[in-house]
Amino acid sequence: MERINRYETIFIVDAELPEEEVKATADKFIGWLKEHGAKIVAVVDWGRKKFAYPIKKKEYGRYFVVEFDAPRNIVHELETEYLRDERILRFLTTKLDKYAIEWNERWRKRIKEEQSKNKETKTTKTR
Repeated sequence: MERINRYETIFIVDAELPEEEVKATADKFIGWLKEHGAKIVAVVDWGRKKFAYPIKKKEYGRYFVVEFDAPRNIVHELETEYLRDERILRFLTTKLDKYAIEWNERWRKRIKEEQSKNKETKTTKTR
């Protein structure tokens, strides 16, 4: 039986594409991971950001972060899929150690708390 590791992949989609195509691209890779036996832990859309320098003559990109559990052989196949898709400008996949996993969980919890506080604030302001 192959050992399952926790990975985080960040990929940048061309921000000049229509919103539907950007979402379809992200969904394509999340679906690909699921089809190949990965368990998706979290998906975060970081949004549209300006690059420090042009990448493939583009100034902006849409960032997505996917944390998943999978056997190690899936990473090479995933990165090959990224290379085949011209909508992907850059990507990086890393194996997470126990400290990174802990930090990610705390970060996601903090984000949820902030979002719930923002919702509470909005509802009290509208009353």
